Amino acid sequence: MLYRVIFFLIFTAGGFIIGMSTGASYQGVFWGAGVGVIALILEYVLTMIGFGTIVGGLIGLSVGLLFAKLIYLPIKTVFTNVDGTYIGVVINALFGYSGLLLGLRGGKDFTLQNIVKAFKTRVEEEHAKIIDTSVIIDGRIVDVCEAGFIEGTFIIPQFILQELQHIADSTDSLRRARGRRGLDILHRVQKLSNVTVKIIDEDFPKIKEVDSKLVALARLLGAKIITNDFNLNKVAELQGVTVLNLNELANAIKPVVLPGETMNIFIVKEGKEYNQGVGYLDDGTMVVVDNARKLINQQLDVVVTSVLQTTAGRMIFARLKEDADREEAKAARH
Repeated sequence: MLYRVIFFLIFTAGGFIIGMSTGASYQGVFWGAGVGVIALILEYVLTMIGFGTIVGGLIGLSVGLLFAKLIYLPIKTVFTNVDGTYIGVVINALFGYSGLLLGLRGGKDFTLQNIVKAFKTRVEEEHAKIIDTSVIIDGRIVDVCEAGFIEGTFIIPQFILQELQHIADSTDSLRRARGRRGLDILHRVQKLSNVTVKIIDEDFPKIKEVDSKLVALARLLGAKIITNDFNLNKVAELQGVTVLNLNELANAIKPVVLPGETMNIFIVKEGKEYNQGVGYLDDGTMVVVDNARKLINQQLDVVVTSVLQTTAGRMIFARLKEDADREEAKAARH
């Protein structure tokens, strides 16, 4: 209340000063006080009605008067014998008042918070991602999101939830465990702070396969598909849908291994070819070692000979370090 009194006194004093310069100090006080009262009334009206309502009313009034002008011009041309002033006043009043009412009604939701929220929602929808069942069951999506590599809006259609529930209710114990794991992973994804999960009812009754429904939904929403299914990946790319494959991400972040490097590997089983042994790196990469078939369950130093990148992952071929050293010494002698 105090600031309103100060505000009013400033306007009154300003009017008095202007009045003194023109020789009409009392009139200046009157006009200054009047302007101050009008300003306080406007401040009260804006506070009670709301800024959004006022802006909406002004926009509605402007649009209404614009329509009135567009309608008045052809009417004035056709009815030349009728008093144009009366028609113009009626049309302007009718459309202006209608636009004002519509603007006041629509302006109630015109707030800065709603504008930011609408913009944020639009941005989230532009970066929306649809999660495949295989990714949910896989579970690595939680770790990737927690690391901050994927964020935004995750869309879960009802038919994916139904498929998960169907797997969780399976009579097969393994499938039932996978389905329940998928539901648990989905709950963990919902709790992530950098991810918004939206469950939608959009369905395609004429399409029976879930993968085809995912592609159709992605095309409809302009969203990306997160999957680790190789076949879904290819089908989606053929139809112009962007795919984020977790297997490709996992392969991309694996350490680079070059021929000639030495590594220590534990031989766990024999290979497919003669006299081969097989071991695995910590990230799951298979290492095939020549002449290691009889060295199963032993920790060995090996030298990389070649690296093979396939659609299923990466394979490393190596040989025993002692064999490599023997060949190098033999080559040096010659």
